[in-house]
Amino acid sequence: MTTIRCPWADVDPLMIRYHDEEWGTPQRDDRALFEFLVLEGAQAGLSWSTILRKREAYRRLYAGFAVAEVARFTDADAARLLADPGIVRNRLKVHGAIRNARAVLKLVEEKGSLSGFLWDFVGGEPVDNRWREMSEIPAQTDASRAMSRELLRRGFTFVGPTICYAFMQATGMVNDHLATCFRRLDGSGG
Repeated sequence: MTTIRCPWADVDPLMIRYHDEEWGTPQRDDRALFEFLVLEGAQAGLSWSTILRKREAYRRLYAGFAVAEVARFTDADAARLLADPGIVRNRLKVHGAIRNARAVLKLVEEKGSLSGFLWDFVGGEPVDNRWREMSEIPAQTDASRAMSRELLRRGFTFVGPTICYAFMQATGMVNDHLATCFRRLDGSGG
């Protein structure tokens, strides 16, 4: 029997594994959410498969996405990151990730957790969409626009409404597995 999955993940083995094991699974761990914020920001203008291929280098270079450690990165650390071909060497994205780590620390100090703050944009539970075709899936929603506005207000960068929606999909805040996808049918996707 053929496994039916979302069409964006039907060729590349790395994308298939990501789709089958991770994408759309509700994530509430602050470190993992920070990782996705950094990776989704890095992906802007690039393919997600490019970022997945660089993910292990990101994890190594960004201290396993330990927020407090990344927040302490200096200009010398940023220069070290920009010199490493294992990641996307874009000055704005590298400095943005460090800035975002600092913004996460402030947010956590005020709100208690990154997870609670972000999940509030979907009422604490995944939004269960029932798309039949990829063309039905929006690039952004009212919730992603609201998330973007609030993150920008709090000093985050690379968090536009489209990036926020991709982040929400990846972390299971919205379940955008198509109605025919095995992840929806077996109950594991959101």
